[in-house]
Amino acid sequence: MGAGKNTAEFFRRRDEWRKHPMLGNQFRHATPGLGIALVAFGVYLVAEQVYNKANASSSSHHVKAGEH
Repeated sequence: MGAGKNTAEFFRRRDEWRKHPMLGNQFRHATPGLGIALVAFGVYLVAEQVYNKANASSSSHHVKAGEH
């Protein structure tokens, strides 16, 4: 039974480097707010497309200045 515990301890010590803060999820910590910015930019692009489509369809019904 003692050999199993020693083996588990051996592998536990060998895997500690995987939990080091410098190795885990660095991109997320290096770019705070990037996810929120990308979502906001996506919403802006969708809203701009919706606005342009609504504006284009409503402007085609308007009479230009000087025309009757």
